[in-house]
Amino acid sequence: MSAVNDTKFQPVVFLLTGIPGQEDVHVWISIPFCLMYVTSILGNSVILFVIKTDPSLHEPLYIFLSMLAITDLGLSISTMPTILGIFWFNSTEISHDACFVQLFFIHSLTLTESSVLLSMAFDRFVAICNPLRYASILTLPRIAKMGMVSLLRGVVLIFPLPILLKQYRYCQANILSHSYCLHQEVMTMACSDIRVNIIYGFFIIVSSVGLDLLLILLSYVMILKAVLGIASHAERLKALNTCVSHVCVVLLSYLPRIGLSVIYRFVKSSSPLLQNVLGNVSWLIPPLMNPIVYSVKTKAIRVRIIRVFIK
Repeated sequence: MSAVNDTKFQPVVFLLTGIPGQEDVHVWISIPFCLMYVTSILGNSVILFVIKTDPSLHEPLYIFLSMLAITDLGLSISTMPTILGIFWFNSTEISHDACFVQLFFIHSLTLTESSVLLSMAFDRFVAICNPLRYASILTLPRIAKMGMVSLLRGVVLIFPLPILLKQYRYCQANILSHSYCLHQEVMTMACSDIRVNIIYGFFIIVSSVGLDLLLILLSYVMILKAVLGIASHAERLKALNTCVSHVCVVLLSYLPRIGLSVIYRFVKSSSPLLQNVLGNVSWLIPPLMNPIVYSVKTKAIRVRIIRVFIK
């Protein structure tokens, strides 16, 4: 009898959501989403190609940029199948296991990206505050270790989440408010005690994303202090200009995701449409805008991209 009841109350799938209230025009809505995905994948691929094929770009700043491009490609590929599946085929069902795998990749890549952004902030800090030791501090082996640690931190911290979620029973409404699976929403679908996930999820945010953001802010405080000590106004602007791209990327990456986390944890009456839109902004816009920002603001990248397409 217990087995029968478990079958009755345990949904075998989660139901994903497109754009609430706009189901009739999902095919048309898919057009800008397709353009965003194509632009994201093409832009980040071009960045990787240019950096790999040009020996003059085998420097710390551009190696970190290539790491960022790889994580952006991973994020785009992680969300693309379910989003386009909903818009094109109205395929809203996703199995528990597939959902857990998707959220693992989304969140682990997000933490990896956060680590890479911190590494890029450290790169700017060393370049401006200690330029004479720049080459000796940011050596290729050290950069490779930083990249590996960034990836391992994301994987290790997120790996327990899908394992914990798999142990729960899901007997409440199984309709998710996004076109992909996120831990903070999936855990609320469980009718089991989810306090472990809440506490561990909060720990991850504070110890990784929160710490990374704090260290990035600290690095820029020290950068500003060093820049203000430069006598020449032109040199000040030149030094600050090397940080503009990174600051834009940090804002694009952190602000929407922090807003989404705040809404999930503290704003109980928020509309599904607001959550949906902010969720799409959080995971679709950074991979789209990051290569654009660096292509526009970084002359070395811009010139080489132009050469690729002119040839």
